[in-house]
Amino acid sequence: VGLVWGVLGLWCWCLAVVSFAAYFALVQGFFYGWFGMRMLFGMNWALLHHMLGGFRHFLWDTGHGFALNKVEWLVRANIIGSVILTILLWDLAYWVRG
Repeated sequence: VGLVWGVLGLWCWCLAVVSFAAYFALVQGFFYGWFGMRMLFGMNWALLHHMLGGFRHFLWDTGHGFALNKVEWLVRANIIGSVILTILLWDLAYWVRG
């Protein structure tokens, strides 16, 4: 559900880019605000979590990782990895942005 709302927000931003300057400023102001930044952070986490889950399912499609201890390890790695990747991505974005 969070990714759907995030895509809707991305659609509004793309619409604002090709629209009026006042609408673009309004949308940019929202995404640079505290709520918009938290929403973007959550969307990044959900997207990375979903991506890592896809890798896990790909591994399962090859017939590996079905033992219960491996399943638990993969789930924990998915959660921890998505959090770490999200933080690294945002750190990189702030470093590039200056």
